[in-house]
Amino acid sequence: MSSIELTPPEAARWAARAGLPLPTDRHAAVAATADHIHSVVAVLRELDFGDTPLAGAYRAGEEKRDAAV
Repeated sequence: MSSIELTPPEAARWAARAGLPLPTDRHAAVAATADHIHSVVAVLRELDFGDTPLAGAYRAGEEKRDAAV
């Protein structure tokens, strides 16, 4: 994955392209938020979920209740 950060002008350009024009004072905050989300997703992509059952295997209400924390 690329480690290049999104600049505020790029964030404004991508937002405008998506039909969400941003006020100038929000460009930096949106760029920082997008960079943070990108870094979290990059970590999640590295995880191995090979042994994790699919969501359809979970049955709500069948778990055993335990008061231990």
